[in-house]
Amino acid sequence: MREKQSQVDPLAVAADVLGWLANEPDMLSRFLALSGLRADQLREAIADPGFLAGLLDFVMGHEPTLIAFSDATGTKPEDVSAAWRALSGPGLDSGEF
Repeated sequence: MREKQSQVDPLAVAADVLGWLANEPDMLSRFLALSGLRADQLREAIADPGFLAGLLDFVMGHEPTLIAFSDATGTKPEDVSAAWRALSGPGLDSGEF
């Protein structure tokens, strides 16, 4: 029997990540460097679901970043994970192709 999943709004979580990054210049610089985006491209990029998935991927790919985000915003790490899975789609480890 499957457990009932909590109702997490993945778009809201991604928006929270972007808001948090905006207040963390070192993290924002790291994200921009890894994503290849410039700061002036962020406003346009937020309309792209792939960008939103990338924001969550950035946070999920580095546990200290996930913990820092969670501590700063009061967001549970499992909610970030649920949002990440919702926006990223099935992965190879999901059994879905």
